[in-house]
Amino acid sequence: MADGQDGWGPATAMVHAGTMRSGFGETSEALFLTQGFVYESAEAAEARFRGDEPGFVYSRYANPTVEMFERRMCALEGAEAARATASGMAAVAAALMCQLSAGDHVVAARALFGSCRWIVEKLLPRYGVETTLVDGTDPVAWERAVRPNTKLFFFESPTNPTLEVIDIAHVVSVARSCGARTVIDNVFATPLHQKPIELGVDIVVYSTTKHIDGQGRCLGGVVLGRQDWIDEHLHDFYRHTGPSMSPFNAWVMLKGLETLPLRVARQAGSARAVADFLADHGGVSRVVYPGRPDHPQANIIPRQMSGGSTLVAFDVAGGKKAAFAFENALGIIGISNNLGDAKSLITHPATTTHKNLSDEDRAELSIGGGTLRLSLGLEDTEDLIADLDRALAAAG
Repeated sequence: MADGQDGWGPATAMVHAGTMRSGFGETSEALFLTQGFVYESAEAAEARFRGDEPGFVYSRYANPTVEMFERRMCALEGAEAARATASGMAAVAAALMCQLSAGDHVVAARALFGSCRWIVEKLLPRYGVETTLVDGTDPVAWERAVRPNTKLFFFESPTNPTLEVIDIAHVVSVARSCGARTVIDNVFATPLHQKPIELGVDIVVYSTTKHIDGQGRCLGGVVLGRQDWIDEHLHDFYRHTGPSMSPFNAWVMLKGLETLPLRVARQAGSARAVADFLADHGGVSRVVYPGRPDHPQANIIPRQMSGGSTLVAFDVAGGKKAAFAFENALGIIGISNNLGDAKSLITHPATTTHKNLSDEDRAELSIGGGTLRLSLGLEDTEDLIADLDRALAAAG
């Protein structure tokens, strides 16, 4: 058994950490496609359910393949424990709802993925949880939002879709001063370029659909944190509400992790080159990329990110009409709301991922008619730049 021994680099951990082999000694991780498990006796079943005997009882609770994925993610993230979920949104919903009760208060950054913002603004209040949205880049806003009943801070960094960067250490400090926990969606940074737990964050969530699978195959999510928090808050919620990841999807995620460092390095390198190209193009009015000196939070990025994102946000001059013409003229880059894929993908947030926000809310987040979110894949960087150049010419 390999379990992310101290001293392993991320590439080694992503190939070996968490591996459990059956008696057949297989090289690739085994795929346990089973719903349940057989016990040697009635007494053994009783002991297993009572927790006196280790082992699996039902794949909704835990499964050997899923557990291997969870252990490998812990090795990458530096977390004590994890629970894999059927999707990224299942991870977000579970991480928030498992620890909140009626009368609690949540402070969240306003720059969130559309479905995350729906949970904060619409779902939680239905169950008596008060919520406040703040400008996550304003340190004072977090402090002013605190109430006596504040239990949780929730945010993304970098944010979807405009790649704002939030000062993680500051948010953690404010949360700890009032006894609240912090939950971060770390998808845009990837677990390779940002380590929230090292910065003091309590719970980290991912849509593993993105970079971790990263090849457009299946959905998944994961929640990571301390073992005592998982045991006290997430364990029963996960067991009884059933957001668990399928064994097949966990096996796909394990295979994705083996190449994650290679893919992210290539994608982030292309993203930086593309951002520089777009910044020098007359048809583009704004470019946002973590690592460029003109990023709005350039002073914060070196303190918490070891590399840039695989995504670039930019505005095409000419608004929605020009943005649509640009997208339609692309030959290599696909139009899709997914990201972190081996294929380069682009989306128009105002009409897709953030379409349910009001015009005022989108303007507050700097999402305009010309705003586009580009996720860089594994194609040759020169081909991607040529594709963008042709499309910008076609958009006028």
